[in-house]
Amino acid sequence: MTHLSILDRLRAWFALLPLLFLLAAAYWLNQQVQPLPPKPDSSKRHDPDFIVNNFSAVTLNEQGTPRFMIAAQKMLHYPDDDSTHLEAPQITSFSADRPALYASASKGTISGKGDEVFLRDDVKLIRAASAGQSELAFTTNYLRVIPERDLADTDQPVMITDAHHRIDAIGMQLDNKTRTIKLLAQVRSEHDVAKK
Repeated sequence: MTHLSILDRLRAWFALLPLLFLLAAAYWLNQQVQPLPPKPDSSKRHDPDFIVNNFSAVTLNEQGTPRFMIAAQKMLHYPDDDSTHLEAPQITSFSADRPALYASASKGTISGKGDEVFLRDDVKLIRAASAGQSELAFTTNYLRVIPERDLADTDQPVMITDAHHRIDAIGMQLDNKTRTIKLLAQVRSEHDVAKK
């Protein structure tokens, strides 16, 4: 009797076997048609694709002499917004017929086209002394520099000092080619003859 009841049970299970195969096939097919889980979108991340320490680059003029130089303790490029960030940037503009310009800051950003540099935090701009002028120093928190055109400007408060003057203003435009400085608003000046 036991032997017979086992055979009866096996026959009952064999009748269910096609149904179990059908269920397994339906489950497998369902898994195949499900969409893939979304991949993480790395374009939404703001990670640098390259980092350069102690960066320095020099642009030459047509005669092969240095035109301007840009250097930084660290340069980071971010591909998601094509921005280039600088730590402790320094820009030097050279010209045979004009005083050199030296700019430095705590932070900086280079435009996507590479033609503008935006300096931020503790910005200093020095125009070297020349035969007829003493050294001229500019201090501000923000400065846009266009090295190829010898231009610099800011819409922030700026302090300008030389051997005998101190000028405070809001906003400034400097054209080193024409050696002109345009102060935009709230200009105050102090003259000290005793300074040497």
